[in-house]
Amino acid sequence: MRLNDAVTGVLLLALAIAILFNVSVFPVIPGQSVGPSLFPSVLGSLLAVCALLLIREGLTTSKSQPWFVLGKWVRSVHHLKNFLLTLACLVFYILASDVLGFIVCSTLILAVLFLAFSVRVKLVLPLAILVTLVIHAAFYKGLRVPLPWGILQPLQW
Repeated sequence: MRLNDAVTGVLLLALAIAILFNVSVFPVIPGQSVGPSLFPSVLGSLLAVCALLLIREGLTTSKSQPWFVLGKWVRSVHHLKNFLLTLACLVFYILASDVLGFIVCSTLILAVLFLAFSVRVKLVLPLAILVTLVIHAAFYKGLRVPLPWGILQPLQW
């Protein structure tokens, strides 16, 4: 899929405006000239400048290139099925992770995706469990990100 630079620029400009709007309500730290909004404001401003340059570039070349071009993968049933399956797995995680927990949801999602992407059947479950536990350890222990435990709450370590 290919978007004209002007379309991409408009999307990035909207993101920059949202960033700048959100950081405007960050609290000011008394006695400090640098607050928590400084770096996001700088990055949001730079993103807005880049977005405006992309919009200008896209508008000057829009006569020679279309605004939107679909990729060849969209016509492939195999690729489209995998794309939709990945989206379905994301929606499943969003809806079920609080109830089932990260470990159960991730194991199920990885098992389904491994099967869909032709991983050998005897490796699907061991790999899904191993990858889930490595990801969980990295986020829960290493990065201290609280992942939902769901039905495994009594086993929380």
